[in-house]
Amino acid sequence: MARAARDQRVGVRHDRAPSTPVPSVPAAESRAVGADRRRGFGATVHDELAPHVRGEVLLAGDAGYEEASSGYNLVLEHHPAVVVRASGPADVMSAVAFATRHETPVSVLNTGHSTAVSADGSVLINTRRMQGVRIDPHQRVARLEAGATWDRVIHEASAFGLAPLSGSSSSVGAVGYTLGGGLGLLGRGFGYAADHVRSIDIVTAHGTLRQVTPEQYADLFWALRGGKGNFGVITSMEIDLFPVTRLYAGGLYFRGSDAKEVLNAYRRWTRTVPEAMTSSLALIRFPWGAELPDELRGRFVVHVRIAHDGTAEEGERLIRPLRDAAATVLDTVADVPYTSTDGIHSDPVEPFPLLERSSCLRELDEDAVDALLHMVGPDSTCPMRLVELRHLGGALGREPRTPNAVGNRDARFLLYTAGPATAVDVDEVRDHAQATVDRMAPWSTGGVLLNFLGADDVTAQHIRAAYGTEDYRKLLRVKRAYDPENLFRVNHNIVPGVEAEV
Repeated sequence: MARAARDQRVGVRHDRAPSTPVPSVPAAESRAVGADRRRGFGATVHDELAPHVRGEVLLAGDAGYEEASSGYNLVLEHHPAVVVRASGPADVMSAVAFATRHETPVSVLNTGHSTAVSADGSVLINTRRMQGVRIDPHQRVARLEAGATWDRVIHEASAFGLAPLSGSSSSVGAVGYTLGGGLGLLGRGFGYAADHVRSIDIVTAHGTLRQVTPEQYADLFWALRGGKGNFGVITSMEIDLFPVTRLYAGGLYFRGSDAKEVLNAYRRWTRTVPEAMTSSLALIRFPWGAELPDELRGRFVVHVRIAHDGTAEEGERLIRPLRDAAATVLDTVADVPYTSTDGIHSDPVEPFPLLERSSCLRELDEDAVDALLHMVGPDSTCPMRLVELRHLGGALGREPRTPNAVGNRDARFLLYTAGPATAVDVDEVRDHAQATVDRMAPWSTGGVLLNFLGADDVTAQHIRAAYGTEDYRKLLRVKRAYDPENLFRVNHNIVPGVEAEV
């Protein structure tokens, strides 16, 4: 009876488990072998893992398995061997130790905004139940657990007149965002989110929990901030907060037919603005959605996103050249509390399949504008929903006080494209995105930002392009020191290899 009660709690079903690849044999024999293996794996999970997990342990077919294996970007489906809905660090330690013993890769899922690699066959650790956030207003520090999203951190910090270096969408997981760099609304003024991490608690191979700081495991601390999930599973993190309560922020929407005038005004304007001004420009083909304002529904528009950390009077003066560039169809820029900054980008909330490509640009001149508009402007056949230019520089271009692995700080703009993978011809979206990146190559630095690599971009070449040569060699050394068997490879993987090959 006790065993049955425990089985119900952890969600283990001994008669169901994910399929495992088997050698080529006759169909009947193959089914028999597969069933035996599934039963064997279920028994192993029951005997070795479930007794040590307070959260749920789920196999394929269990209630909750599919939901726990899915995130925001549905471009990839995940069929992990087992899912652990972790309730805390002890569950993570047990899951990683189990994976190490059985030489099974580990994957991690919170919100799933940065889907990169299929988690098929892995031990998937779902961190959504680990949502704790604690604010120290005197030190201006937030301690957040692995499953916390930015909306929770923003809400808790705002009670003390503080804000984190969050991004365009508050529904994104704060830890994963930060590990990949973290290009946020205050980026030009304060740098990447990864530049302001104080400590990290991480479970490395064999289930070892380590507290990592600039003084303790300094090499690992350097690598984690920019190296994403290559070295273990983060259970919590301490980050800096900033005395920001409001911004002069919002969106300027222009007709698509004015794209050339607005883009050229924007490129000139970005050369003059102070670091307190962080912005981007997006060319958007809006669907015919009932939830959209009448001014945007079914239209191609130019959307300039504004986030000014200064007075409304100064912000209004700074963006006057943009407002004068062309007539706006919608203007939402105003003095807003930091808790309302989701309205700047107005990113989609509901999960959907998304194809993404990106590239770092060293410059944006008139020829670059013409080249971009040829590919994605109002007269093009562009099938992508969004093409964005994010203005970098400022603090984003400087090394932080405590160095980290975030690369490509010399870029002045990030080019990012996103298209729905639900199109009739997905290849059309994929090919046009690649053609756009190729067309902009004369202005590219050759680099990328890790958080903006889509599933199509997760190749050894693209991942190396996120770092300088020496930094990548250093990442390889750290990877070999803490994860020589590459247990943590279901990510933007830095494969332990021969240094001379880099």
